[in-house]
Amino acid sequence: MTVLTTMYQLANGVNIPKVAFGTWQIPGGEATYQAVRAALAAGYRHIDTALAYQNEASVGQAIRDSGIPREQIFVTTKLPAETKSYQGALNDFDRSLKNLGLDYVDLYLVHAPWPWGQVGRVYDEANLDVWQAMEAIYQSGRAKAIGVSNFAVRDLKNILNQATIPPMVNQIQYYLGFTEPKITKFSEEHAMLVEAYSPLATGGVLDNPQVQAYADKYGVSVAQLALRFVLQNGVLPLPKAVNPAHIEANTQLDFAISVADMQALNDLPDAAGSYMHNPTQG
Repeated sequence: MTVLTTMYQLANGVNIPKVAFGTWQIPGGEATYQAVRAALAAGYRHIDTALAYQNEASVGQAIRDSGIPREQIFVTTKLPAETKSYQGALNDFDRSLKNLGLDYVDLYLVHAPWPWGQVGRVYDEANLDVWQAMEAIYQSGRAKAIGVSNFAVRDLKNILNQATIPPMVNQIQYYLGFTEPKITKFSEEHAMLVEAYSPLATGGVLDNPQVQAYADKYGVSVAQLALRFVLQNGVLPLPKAVNPAHIEANTQLDFAISVADMQALNDLPDAAGSYMHNPTQG
C-alpha cells in the first residue's frame, strides 16, 4: 500500500484518497487529457478540477479512457466563485456533470465565498442560498460529499449557523511556511478535512535553501518533502504537474519526516514569500 491508495475519511464516512492530482492552470484539451492519463497511470486515484478551469471535459475523457472503474476514481469539481444563487448553483452543477460525462462526482466544492473580481467582499446571504443548493445536490446523490474552498473562519461560521449538512472539506492555500493556522484549526475542529491547493506554491518553494537542506537530509526532492510535510500535518495535498516524470516523482511520498523536523518545518517563515497569498487568511 502506498500513500496514493490510503484514505482520509470525511465526516459522512466517505473515503477520500490522501493525495489528489490538481489540474488548475492546465489548459483544456490535449494538455489536460495527457496529464490526467499520466496521473492515473502513475497511481493517482483522486482528480481535482473545476468548472472555472475550463478543462472538465478533458478530465472526464481521460477518466473514461483510462479503463479504471469509475468507482475507483475520486473526482472533485467546483462551483464557480461568481455563481451566488440557488438556481445558478444547480445549473452550474448540471453543466459540470455534462462536461465531465459522469453521473456523479465524489466531491463538489464552492470555489470561493466571493467572485474572483470582488475578492474579500461579503456575500453572506448569497452564500447561504448557494449552500442550500449544495445540500440539495448532496441529497440527490449526485455528489457524494460537499464542501467549500477559500473560506475563512467568518465565511465558515456563516454557513455553519444555518447548514443542515455542514461542509465536509475546506480547500485552501497551504504550503510550507503558509499553513493558514486559524482557518485550518477551525476547519478541523468542525470535522472538515483541509485540502492544500498549490502545496508547492506553484513552484515557489522549490528554490528555498532551507527546504532544500531538509530534502537533502531525507534523500528526496524539495517537492517530495513539501508534499510529505502537508500529509504529516493531516492535510490533503493537490500537486499539479504536466511533465510525466514530475507526475511520477510526486507520487513517491512513502517516507517519514521526524517529529523534530516537522516542528522545525512548521516554524519556518513563508517558504515562498513573493507568492500570491489568499487575502482572507486568518
